[in-house]
Amino acid sequence: MAPFNGLTALLGGGLIGLSATVLLLLSGRIAGISGMVNGAITFTKAETWRWSFIVGLLLGAALYEYGFAVQPTPRSTFAPISMLAGGLLVGWGTRMGNGCTSGHGVCGLGRLSGRSLVAVLTFLMTGMLTVFVIRHGFS
Repeated sequence: MAPFNGLTALLGGGLIGLSATVLLLLSGRIAGISGMVNGAITFTKAETWRWSFIVGLLLGAALYEYGFAVQPTPRSTFAPISMLAGGLLVGWGTRMGNGCTSGHGVCGLGRLSGRSLVAVLTFLMTGMLTVFVIRHGFS
């Protein structure tokens, strides 16, 4: 794995914030990925912008991976059933929380949403608790 580089992390975060801000300013739309994917599956003409955004995300990742990455991203060693179970749990949590971590963290906090602040604090506390339990257990 490549060493952490704060400058590229700052640049990447800035680009994410900029894209969410531009989308909100130009169209009044929020760049929450779970809502975007959910709306994209309707396949109506009015939802074409969602597909453009999603394709842009995928093309941006591919451009970085095959054009700019110093080394290839390591392949996952997780079992497919674990990945499927994790994906279903994340989808369920996204529905329960009315949005995903990126939507609440980037877009919701940027709009000073109280609901998003509670959601982000819940995500962080749950993540910290999970790490504690996995590392220290209750044995």
